[in-house]
Amino acid sequence: MVEQLRTGYTRLFEVRVMHHFWLDEGATAFSDLAPERQQRRLSDYDVRRILEIRPDTATAATIARLRGVFRSTSVGFLVAVPDTAHVLLDAEFGFSATAVDPHYADYTALTLRPQRTVDVVEPGDPEVVHRFKQNVPVLSNLTGVARGSGASARLFLSQRIPSGAGDGIEALVVSGATLRQLTKDPPNPASRSLGPAVSHPVYVHQGDVPAITAPPGSTGAPARGVELAPDTPPDVMMIIRLSPRPPDDKLAFAEKDGAVAQVHLEHGCRRGEWNWLPTRRRT
Repeated sequence: MVEQLRTGYTRLFEVRVMHHFWLDEGATAFSDLAPERQQRRLSDYDVRRILEIRPDTATAATIARLRGVFRSTSVGFLVAVPDTAHVLLDAEFGFSATAVDPHYADYTALTLRPQRTVDVVEPGDPEVVHRFKQNVPVLSNLTGVARGSGASARLFLSQRIPSGAGDGIEALVVSGATLRQLTKDPPNPASRSLGPAVSHPVYVHQGDVPAITAPPGSTGAPARGVELAPDTPPDVMMIIRLSPRPPDDKLAFAEKDGAVAQVHLEHGCRRGEWNWLPTRRRT
């Protein structure tokens, strides 16, 4: 008689990548559509035609240690692990996103400056070269914005959109209760209204780009962006970093003892989301 062992798996977390050029209906944002219309838009949507998302080397090793799996999906990606898995609370799950659609920039209103790679030599040791990539946003459940509660709760992985004039063309800002998109640089900025801020997702914006800490005494490093690790794709355009148990419980997917969290959000998993604003509304 053959003994059969079965292992139950659960989704540790899921990240949805929502590009509103493909999801909005005219001037109506996807988030404002009726549920049946949302499902219809999603049935024709596949972010894998736009982006390739992959775990970094350390994250792939962590998932393997947990006997888990990483899967790309039509709306983003997920990680599933055995029900009995225990996650190290100081672990970091990191992923990089690169564009695969050559026309991606034509329909994406990235509120970011151009992304340029800069090599910076370590002072006193010319054999050590740091590679920085300018204006790469880092999205995380440590800094994201939570909205809703109960079954409708979700976490936008972008930081809160700032108030004020912004600092560059196409920067997103909140003015009063209105979300605005700058279309002309200061000192004489122009902008267009996108409507009430609370009715829109938290789109990727310039505030998601972290400040760079360059080696002391070095020169030439950009002010904002990321340092490329050896396994980071040189054409990376976005980085995602998730912590199993953030201090404020934003998208926590582990209990205090490291067990897989038993209280989940939508669809049986902890779900994060990031969003892009289109250059124009898709009809």
